[in-house]
Amino acid sequence: MPAPPGFRLPPPLQLAWLIKDPAGFYAAGRRRFGPIFQVRYPGLPPEVCVATAELAEEVFAVDGGAGRAGDIRRTFVGPLVGEESLLCLDHEPWWRHRRLISPPLHGRAVASWRDTIAEIAAAEVASWPSGTPFAMRPRMEKITLEVIMRVVFGIRDAGRMRRLRALLPELVGLGGSAALLRLPPKVRDRALTSPSLLRMGALPTTRYVRVRDTVDTILYQEIARRRAAPIPDANDVLSQLLAARDERGEPLTDQELRDELMTLLQAGHETTATALAWSFERLLRSPDALGRLREELAADDDGPYLGAVVKEALRARPVVLGAPRTLDEPVRIGGYDIPAGWYVSASIPLILSDPDVFPEPGEFRPERFLGENAARANKGWVPFGGGRRYCAGAQLATLEMRTVLSEVLRRVQLTAVRPNPEKPRLKNVTLVPARLTEAVAWPIYANLASVRVGGG
Repeated sequence: MPAPPGFRLPPPLQLAWLIKDPAGFYAAGRRRFGPIFQVRYPGLPPEVCVATAELAEEVFAVDGGAGRAGDIRRTFVGPLVGEESLLCLDHEPWWRHRRLISPPLHGRAVASWRDTIAEIAAAEVASWPSGTPFAMRPRMEKITLEVIMRVVFGIRDAGRMRRLRALLPELVGLGGSAALLRLPPKVRDRALTSPSLLRMGALPTTRYVRVRDTVDTILYQEIARRRAAPIPDANDVLSQLLAARDERGEPLTDQELRDELMTLLQAGHETTATALAWSFERLLRSPDALGRLREELAADDDGPYLGAVVKEALRARPVVLGAPRTLDEPVRIGGYDIPAGWYVSASIPLILSDPDVFPEPGEFRPERFLGENAARANKGWVPFGGGRRYCAGAQLATLEMRTVLSEVLRRVQLTAVRPNPEKPRLKNVTLVPARLTEAVAWPIYANLASVRVGGG
């Protein structure tokens, strides 16, 4: 059977539609063509998108040899995280890094950070304005950035912490800006490496390189210092990666360590902050779910309903659009023959809104993930991708979400500034709330009935 059908719009118009209305663009594809269709963007191979969990399994299966996830990511994020990043590798180099990186990001290692994350969240909540509207997503970014510095980087020197607190948000902002991400890859790579272009200080690529190089200097100094004098009993990710050895007894090089630290920053800072912002945005418009969660938290800090709320928030408002692979050879997916050189992608928002798996998908119902409903819902739950390339930091992200939700809701009452849901907006490569989750907070003991909020 020939390749799947797709939009006849020219690639630039498809891209413009995607940027303006990402959710609507993919929903239109499913509505017009069914659970498998193709899209086209300027300068890139055709991309085949699938919209069900069953078809997603066929996409994830190409990781066994017919496809590469690192290749397409290297094109877009290689300059941001480095060529030795887990995101950008394929085949045996990827397996080596995955085996070394997985232990510090799983099981007891992750669970041991709960108190630290709770401390970070509590300190941030204490700084929030009372009774005044504010955007929650930037506040969530402050929490997740502090988690990266303390839990992942493990930096203890106060001076280096202050410098990184100032530099890392600027680095992430510049690296994910439209001015950088939407440049054609060849143009962008030249701007990032050309000595003559790097003398032009007004260029966003030049500003990015200058901040990146400053951060790199701090990270390489930290790596050298920790190699020379390991911190006894340290459980941060960097300390564990410094001690890790592969099957040949070889450690990760300084470049590999740096690139993996940058990967955890880029992949775990904005995405987790956005997931938390969406969690609050959904809860503030779902009073029954919020009330039930508060009751559970009053009796148990980490009960089953909290876990269900996290899963439902990631389902109802996924943060990323897809998990594409580049095909090295032709494959058959959903009965269609997909040529070598094309992209295939599991469309995460479409899979997570499949009404056959998630009835009334527009409703926020954490109960989907409890009791007899859980098996069906969990089978279609793919916010972190799937197959071999399942997100290595998923456990850390979900621990952060559970802990931050718990700490915030134990300390403040929150209300939405506006009753209408916030729409998804494409920012960098993530889907963020259009108003960044506007809310009003009061200390938990405040008499909310006596307070009025303007803004409609």
